[in-house]
Amino acid sequence: SDISHSENKVGNGIKTYKYNALTFIPLNLFEQFKRAANLYFLALLILQIIPEITTLPWYTTLVPLVLVLGITAIKDLVDDLARHRMDNEINNRKCENHSVADILLLSSSNPISLCYVETAELDGETNLKFKMGPKVTDERLQEEDQLAQFDAMIVCEEPNNRLDKFTGTMRWRKDRFPLDLDNMMLRGCRIRNTDECHGLVIFAGADTKIMRNGGKTRFKRTKIDELMNYMVYTIFVILVLLCAGLAIGNTFWYEEVGSKAWYLYDGKDQTASYRGFLSFWGYIIVLNTMVPISLYVSVEVIRLGQSKFINWDLQMYYQEKDTPAKARTTTLNEQLGQIEYIFSDKTGTLTQNIMAFKKCTIAGHTFGDPANVAGVPLDRGKPVDFTWNKYADRKFEYLDHSLVACIRSKKDKDTLEFFKLLSLCHTVMVEQKEGKEPLVYQAASPDEGALVTAARNFGFVFLSRTQDTITISEMDQEMTYEVLALLDFNSDRKRMSIILRFPDGRIRLYCKGADTVIYERLSPNSKHKEVTQTALDIFANETLRTLCLCYKDISKQEFDAWAKKHKAASVAMGNREAALDRVYEQIESNLMMIGATAIEDKLQDGVPETIAKLAKADIKIWVLTGDKKETAENIGYSCKLLTDDMQIHYGEDRRRLRLKRLGKRPAAATPQDAAQPIDDWEKETRQVDFVNMACECEAVICCRVTPKQKANVVSLVKKYKKAVTLSIGDGANDVNMIKTADIGVGISGQEGMQAVMSSDYAFAQFRYLERLLLVHGRWSYIRMCKFLRFFFFKNFAFTLVHFWYSFFSGFSAQVAYEDWFITLYNVMYSSLPVLLVGLLDQDVNDKLSRKFPKLYLPGQQGALFNYKNFFISLFHGIFTSLVIFFIPYGAFLQTMGQNGEAPSDYQSLAVVMASSLIFTVNMQISLETSYWTFVNCFAVLCSIAIYFGIMFDIHSAGIHVIFPSTFTFTGVASNALRQPYLWLTIILTVGITLLPVICIQFLYKTIWPSVGDNVQRNRKKYEMEEEEEEKSTPFQRGRRSRRSAYAFSHSRGYADLIASGRSIRRRPATARPNPRDSIREIPQAENI
Repeated sequence: SDISHSENKVGNGIKTYKYNALTFIPLNLFEQFKRAANLYFLALLILQIIPEITTLPWYTTLVPLVLVLGITAIKDLVDDLARHRMDNEINNRKCENHSVADILLLSSSNPISLCYVETAELDGETNLKFKMGPKVTDERLQEEDQLAQFDAMIVCEEPNNRLDKFTGTMRWRKDRFPLDLDNMMLRGCRIRNTDECHGLVIFAGADTKIMRNGGKTRFKRTKIDELMNYMVYTIFVILVLLCAGLAIGNTFWYEEVGSKAWYLYDGKDQTASYRGFLSFWGYIIVLNTMVPISLYVSVEVIRLGQSKFINWDLQMYYQEKDTPAKARTTTLNEQLGQIEYIFSDKTGTLTQNIMAFKKCTIAGHTFGDPANVAGVPLDRGKPVDFTWNKYADRKFEYLDHSLVACIRSKKDKDTLEFFKLLSLCHTVMVEQKEGKEPLVYQAASPDEGALVTAARNFGFVFLSRTQDTITISEMDQEMTYEVLALLDFNSDRKRMSIILRFPDGRIRLYCKGADTVIYERLSPNSKHKEVTQTALDIFANETLRTLCLCYKDISKQEFDAWAKKHKAASVAMGNREAALDRVYEQIESNLMMIGATAIEDKLQDGVPETIAKLAKADIKIWVLTGDKKETAENIGYSCKLLTDDMQIHYGEDRRRLRLKRLGKRPAAATPQDAAQPIDDWEKETRQVDFVNMACECEAVICCRVTPKQKANVVSLVKKYKKAVTLSIGDGANDVNMIKTADIGVGISGQEGMQAVMSSDYAFAQFRYLERLLLVHGRWSYIRMCKFLRFFFFKNFAFTLVHFWYSFFSGFSAQVAYEDWFITLYNVMYSSLPVLLVGLLDQDVNDKLSRKFPKLYLPGQQGALFNYKNFFISLFHGIFTSLVIFFIPYGAFLQTMGQNGEAPSDYQSLAVVMASSLIFTVNMQISLETSYWTFVNCFAVLCSIAIYFGIMFDIHSAGIHVIFPSTFTFTGVASNALRQPYLWLTIILTVGITLLPVICIQFLYKTIWPSVGDNVQRNRKKYEMEEEEEEKSTPFQRGRRSRRSAYAFSHSRGYADLIASGRSIRRRPATARPNPRDSIREIPQAENI
């Protein structure tokens, strides 16, 4: 339908770009000058234009400023052009198979107005989902003339960013019909396997959910970023104090000397105080290079390079799924080297999230261990032969022959009822095909798919759904049941139910769910409660994921009364979900237990080894899961998070342990102790208590936590421990936790791409986390720290020469170097070697970084860059500037050259000091370099060569003739540097600046060596050991006695689509969709 573009209507075009051709320059400059450093240099440039206070030509600040602004503007322009291209592509895209707005589906060419959509642009998931038009519009709006007369009124929610929810009501022909998300095709959906569909636009353009969802992600900054900013402020304070001191010096000097020397008279009638005031601003200009303008750009270049190294790392590339590692941000790399706490999801992160039906308990009998037909246990069983079942899934394996024999004998009614429930109570969709696999199941979760597939193999085959029926094959006998209601899973219910009318007229409710919610709703007359609970505990001990199965027979009168309440709740506009949950609660009571299922979710490869290695690096690992306590504890053992020599403390011990720590005797527990906090003070006390105690443990497992609680746990540790945190997960339920942590890592697994899309770093396997932190993180931290320490040093050494020179120039803000040297020092003469150290340096190689996890500790302690290091760089710079000024000054004092002339002119002194500084700085960075490559060597030699090349050019007579006022050092370089005396002065200066540094480094590495120094010293030996280890047999993960977890994590299924009275009668045979959808661990809440 056409969208009106009148005044009160929203256009459907989207606009995510920030600039256009007219606004780019003004807007980009405005944004850049919001940064304090850029604004400072702009103010400096304005000061340099004022004739009375300028001490340096304007271009000394303009050239670096333009370079910085230019590089940043180019980066912003490239980013914005990409946004323009994306906007144009989306706005001009043909809408033949795309939903271009949030559209209410009215009808389609498929039976019962079914429409298949792919939501990759919304949530990253590529498996097909189902949308369905309301039953009434499906029946009455198939033809164009019917659509033209459609005059319904839609009452719905305001535009919002909730991709998982829509609430509305359609008022048409004196009746009201409920509308929800299953009727909506959101903007960004791709329509599949549907020839034609008709819809009504509800939200367009900026009002659509996907556009409303494009809010700003929480801005994350590293600890080094914060430190760097504080240090720049510190430098600015030091600069102001120095300038104030020199201005006072100028005032006194003018009163004592300047005003009395006739040859210094400048014709201006200015007081000493006013001259001191002007001198203050003059020195702000002269010493401005203490505040480094190129620092921020250099840091961004280094971070970009480090991000590329992560993207290019083949050892973090997962070949099976063609998934490389991806640094989705370029601003957090060095923080990867400072992680203290890791918060990990379990399902799909530590485990594979590929479910296999392993065991079950039916009416008190447990099946699943290897056994023969008679039920006699076997040490090694062979898989059951399912060739008798034409619908069997060939990939399915089961070792207990007694269960199949029990089913095929048809003697045990409980066993038949158990598998009948599994084949009927679900929200799986089925696609019937011809060929080897006649049935393809589309499940809302891997758990759901595994249970229906198990029932299929044991002879209870889910075949099809119709409008209000479900058809299964029960041991080759086809049976059809009428579906009266489908009560779906959600995060609070933790169960699902189906109400069916049997062919004989009986009405029965089947229910499956978590043991915690099922046991609360069992009838007092239910059998097998205790024996099933015992079996559940055994399954949990083996870390299998469990679900309880039960049923209830309902009378016609009871169902009719309940159905009326259900209808009223389904059209409620306010809080519809809560109203439905209350109605569901009424019917799901007095249930009868049948048994329980147990599903295995295997650990990913390398998880125990990765956790053990990270623990050796003093990184504390917390697992946040929706599983129950026993299951969570056993998964902890299986992945080596918990070891046998650890003492386990449970949450209920918390108060007793706290009192023990305080030296008090535990009092009797009161109801209030477990209740909600009575005020904010008590809440904060509990939070501090929880964090302090948990952080004393080597490992923590939080079980039955909701997504919100996962994020709360992370924020508590950040708040009270001021620690650097990392969260890692693979599902939509981990997004909150990933965004809350300092670093968020997404695993591209079975649960779609929501976690990856919200993350800072992404890869395919948990084991890659070890390399990300211990190699890339550690290197990035070491490189950045070394870069910053040296960057501050070289700027102090360069700038403070002016300070010493001012004592011999009457504090007159005269510069010690030539103007062009000041302009190009940071841009060309000293930038490349230090930049390459920030990009390429490594103290030990990647294999040794992983072999010795203790090398990671300095990053956690922030030992390589802090205020102590900053002041060491400051004093090192002061010492270097002292030597660079006073040795040439002393050498020039009362000296005679070879030709009988004194070389002690200001310009020759400036050249000697500048040359000494360039040699010193480039040789100093050479001493700091741990990892030499051709590029590093070339950069050092090239920087020195560029300095001399440019200096001889700008000191030439030719350029002076063209620009006589700009290039005033005519012939100085060639005249000064042909005198051996001045070369000897340069050598002496460089030698004295470097000798103490070499001695101190030698003493430190000999007397107080760090772990890194010791590893470096024995590097060859360790590398040979590594090569020998690689030649040995590669690691293979064997079977473990403790296994995986519990099927508490289940997303909302397709119940609303099915229960709305629609179903699938036929479906075009096209490419088969991925049968897996997201699982969400949303368990029982516990107040944190």
